[in-house]
Amino acid sequence: MIWYKDLYVGYNLLERKREVMRKMKWGKQQFNIFAITLSPNEHDLLEIYPSNVLTQKHYRKSDLVVVGIAYGKEEAMDMMQLVLQDCMEATGDLDVKSYIRNNMQ
Repeated sequence: MIWYKDLYVGYNLLERKREVMRKMKWGKQQFNIFAITLSPNEHDLLEIYPSNVLTQKHYRKSDLVVVGIAYGKEEAMDMMQLVLQDCMEATGDLDVKSYIRNNMQ
């Protein structure tokens, strides 16, 4: 996994950000934690994964870009909306993949 340098973090995880990231990197199970990622396919913009899915070796060693983390599905959807709004304000369109990749450098 690749972590976005300006990671979007839900309000319920602000104090636990580093702990949640560390556990995800090491493959530890976490209840009700979700990750917002860039979609690996060309048709979708973003995807929401339960963190326990991303703890599998396949995902931990992949080049999947984690853009945000949230506690609960509803907060994850709010975070996804925030990413899209930021992209729209900064670029004038919804090319989230280019927006995130340009901000990773």
